Amino acid sequence: MLENGEIVVSLQPERRKMKYKAIIFDLDGTLTDTLEDLYLSVNHALRSCNLPERSLDEVRRFVGNGIRKLIERSVPEDISIDMLERCFEAFRAYYVIHCQDHTRLYPGIASLLTALHAKGYRMAVVSNKLQAGVDELADTFFNGVIDVAIGEQSGIPRKPEPDMVRHALDQLGVKKEEAIYVGDSDVDLQTASNAGLPCISVLWGFRNRDFLVAHGATVLVESPQEVLELV
Repeated sequence: MLENGEIVVSLQPERRKMKYKAIIFDLDGTLTDTLEDLYLSVNHALRSCNLPERSLDEVRRFVGNGIRKLIERSVPEDISIDMLERCFEAFRAYYVIHCQDHTRLYPGIASLLTALHAKGYRMAVVSNKLQAGVDELADTFFNGVIDVAIGEQSGIPRKPEPDMVRHALDQLGVKKEEAIYVGDSDVDLQTASNAGLPCISVLWGFRNRDFLVAHGATVLVESPQEVLELV
């Protein structure tokens, strides 16, 4: 439906009436604005390898499938495997130290999580960021509010495979029918679909409305308060 030139969508009626018990959140671009730290770390790695740097918008487009894929997309196509590995290691070493230099919660996220927690929702974060980075951000921003935080780790395939979501649901002790997914990207839409969860797509993250709609988004929100109203 169009309203004042904007796409207006809502959850299906049967979903809207359902009492969800759990909410699964993506991290980068959904809860935390990590783009500047990722951008600076990518360009530090590229400079250290004498490779051309990338713009902020390019890095924005490259994120979503983990840091390995981020570096693969950032380096020139004809780069050698040895140089790719060198660049990846330079990025990882730098980002571990500088992953919180500029990272912050998006406006309204702290209030959203506090309100959801007070209402008794179980919450988890699932991210293609390395587990150590997820743990660090969780300790800084979500301590006592988010119940489960899952990042890239051995034995659990990355998103958009559904394994991270299933692992989170197991730890939360809820069924997929009792949960909803919140993310900002095409990877999140596919992850939610693969896991059998409805998806709320946020418009303050790394992808815009047109991109998300083109990739199948049907429920879009412009503010964290709208997430609270929907669930």
